[in-house]
Amino acid sequence: MKNAVAVIVAGGTGSRLKSRIHKPFVVLAGRPMLAWTLAAFEKTAGIGGIVLVAHGSDQARARSLVRRFKFRKVLAVVAGGATRMESVSFGLRAVPPWGRWVAVHDAARPMVTARLIDAALREARRSKAVITAVPVIPTVKEARDGHVTRTLDRSRLWAVQTPQVFERKLLERAHAKGRAQRVAATDDAALVERLGVKVRIVPGLERNIKVTTPDDRVVAEAFLRCG
Repeated sequence: MKNAVAVIVAGGTGSRLKSRIHKPFVVLAGRPMLAWTLAAFEKTAGIGGIVLVAHGSDQARARSLVRRFKFRKVLAVVAGGATRMESVSFGLRAVPPWGRWVAVHDAARPMVTARLIDAALREARRSKAVITAVPVIPTVKEARDGHVTRTLDRSRLWAVQTPQVFERKLLERAHAKGRAQRVAATDDAALVERLGVKVRIVPGLERNIKVTTPDDRVVAEAFLRCG
């Protein structure tokens, strides 16, 4: 599926990571986090191009990284917005006309694999809307004012990851409706769901964590060093 374009959202500032530099450029196992993420999409046969959405102040640094690591699939580096949803919208605008499928991914998930990306792309061909996710293992309780209100059925719960892959026109329509209704969505699938479209789940990877805290950074470095 060469007509697929990845939109990599790399606008994180790294405040919870307690980093002096913005999160995508934090070094993990000898390489910037963003370099690990881009490498996985560069290796994925089904990805024909990459749009990188970076913080406004990181534009030059992002372009320099692309040149340094010779990422040939990067088509554009664009500035992100005030929210993740806005940043994805800006990335969508830079997807070329031939991009029928869009894979949205968080740069802060550097342990994504080409195999997982390919699996999501294949399923998207059939169902038009796909998320990667893993089953929730711990017991989860709903609470209010410090008291448990109920215990949720974990057999029906999934922890959502990226990449998430959608037919481009469907994702554009979902974002347009979300903007019109001033929805504050935490992921793109939530916007697509609001259209009444069923979203398929492709099993993700336990190691495909989002690096958010210093502890996450330790875990990610250990995995990346081990390959």
